[in-house]
Amino acid sequence: MQYTSTILMTEFVTHDVKRFILTRPENFEFKPGQGVKFVINEPAWKDEEGHPFTPTCLAGDRVLEFMIKKYPADKGVTERLHSLEPGAQILLSEAFGTITYKGEGTFIAAGAGVTPFIAIFRMLSREGKLGGNSLIFSNKIPRDIICESELLHYLGSRCILTCTRQSEPGYDSRRIDDVFLRERVANFDQYFYICGPDAFVGGTIKALKKLGAKRESLVFEK
Repeated sequence: MQYTSTILMTEFVTHDVKRFILTRPENFEFKPGQGVKFVINEPAWKDEEGHPFTPTCLAGDRVLEFMIKKYPADKGVTERLHSLEPGAQILLSEAFGTITYKGEGTFIAAGAGVTPFIAIFRMLSREGKLGGNSLIFSNKIPRDIICESELLHYLGSRCILTCTRQSEPGYDSRRIDDVFLRERVANFDQYFYICGPDAFVGGTIKALKKLGAKRESLVFEK
């Protein structure tokens, strides 16, 4: 790990996702969409390989922000992170990853996979370049949705929310597959940004290729 950072504050943004504000180490740089590996600076955790999370702040912000979902079944790093108090130290890697903004397109996310896109949308909003970008965002239930109001503010009707386990007014309830995408996407000659669990990313890529999307236009973590 290259950098040491300190937790300044934490707060819940959904029932199982916490927002972490960390000090920004000197010379730490990243591009919106890239990830960073975390190691908790405690004896029981320092030998861990590191777990990837995505900054959701702007590249020029003086502090770092991360939104991290807790997975209690793993009994692992996310559960420990959620229990940390301000003052705890985190070791950070250099930023890495292939998800960066390349041009207007459709962003497709599941669950916490939206975090790289939050950083990108915040950048585009700051620069006045949201343009014709759109988001298709899948969750299990409405209360799982991270930054729902903010994303709707940025994208309006171009923010499509689907909740696969609970149907409520204002939300679709279907899974994202080739039938869903054919209905919701008018043009497959554009960039597609995909992030979420491995099975979701793989299935979405397969569906997009079936519908005519070009391999070189698919942006995902390789």
